[in-house]
Amino acid sequence: MTDAQETAADSSLRTTGGGPPDDVETAPIPLLEPRDGVPPVIADEETLAATIAAFAAGTGPVAVDAERASGYRYGQRAYLVQLRREGAGTALIDPVACPDLSGLGEAIGGTEWVLHAATQDLPCLREIGMVPSRIFDTELAGRLAGFPRVGLGAMVESVLGFVLEKGHSAVDWSTRPLPDPWLRYAALDVELLVDLRDALEKELDRQGKLEWAREEFDAIASAPPAPPRKDPWRRTSGMHKVRRRRQMAAVRELWTARDRVAQRRDVSPGKVLSDGAIVEAALALPPNVHALAGLTGFGHRMGRRQLEQWQAAVDRAKALPDSELPQPGQAVSGPPPPRSWADRDPAAAARLSAARAAVSALAEQLHMPQENLITPDTVRRVCWEPPARVDAESVAAALAGHGARQWQISQVTPVLVEALA
Repeated sequence: MTDAQETAADSSLRTTGGGPPDDVETAPIPLLEPRDGVPPVIADEETLAATIAAFAAGTGPVAVDAERASGYRYGQRAYLVQLRREGAGTALIDPVACPDLSGLGEAIGGTEWVLHAATQDLPCLREIGMVPSRIFDTELAGRLAGFPRVGLGAMVESVLGFVLEKGHSAVDWSTRPLPDPWLRYAALDVELLVDLRDALEKELDRQGKLEWAREEFDAIASAPPAPPRKDPWRRTSGMHKVRRRRQMAAVRELWTARDRVAQRRDVSPGKVLSDGAIVEAALALPPNVHALAGLTGFGHRMGRRQLEQWQAAVDRAKALPDSELPQPGQAVSGPPPPRSWADRDPAAAARLSAARAAVSALAEQLHMPQENLITPDTVRRVCWEPPARVDAESVAAALAGHGARQWQISQVTPVLVEALA
């Protein structure tokens, strides 16, 4: 770390509750170059092996980040993996050229990984064989510590006093070769991640929240992969306009056809056909290709063959027997939407109102977002079906049954007992 970097990092340790340093008024320093320069991209097995050895021999936590091509490619695979560790420096790895990084994952698997917004990167890292046993999530740490802005750039600026250039966050990372400015941006993303971790650990410890954060990090690291989403077509943007079951079937057929095309071409589904166009066609149920071409999203740039495949999807929906049409709503477990509680169960509505107010006040007192103190879904479930006998033991057991961590249970149980009573 340069002298300027050390000065800024030292001053950051005087921050309280996510604000600027109490006794230091310094302008943030633009961070333009990695301290060791931008390393070459690792794209062959021989260089990868040397990198694995270097990171295995390094010391301390490992900063880890991954870049995807959301909005450009199908799925959420990683197109660049960045790492930094004391004694090993920074590595930029091309997971397209080196698709199996399980050797690297094993070499650093027992080490703490430092990630920002870990739940975003862990799925794509898992796909290439990188699974941590311990993590430190700097975004989540910022939330628990009460920082008002928890993006990486905002955190680095407010905690460490540096400005990160964020202009390449939404570029197409599947581009090859990757431009030098993008690689510089990627290297800088892990440049200060361990420094940020160390400062946040001290701040969480000062606030008495460090063990809470560790429970959260352990829960993320040990969580199994998310199961496939049921009926993903129901999440089509604008779906609320679609009321009739035949129209819903058209959305399903169009969404499924689009997904097959997007997967085959390895492009984002939105680049094949927009959600808005799917909804337009479902609402209109056009009788033929000519009518389909007149709808928004199916303009003159779309070829006859494309129009025919979308019309075929609409025709399939129109030909389905009533017994095979989708039902209006998804079968969901748990309580109904809260807006219906007052009519269906006024006592439950009163419990929920009291519980929300109590949890909100406690979250404000603890200087953290309400959803990090306890998930709104957990509060709803406990209020809809409270324990038969409301006391600290039964409420704590109910919270644990819904997946609450021990620190959340100890904080929330007293206020929920009062609200439920």
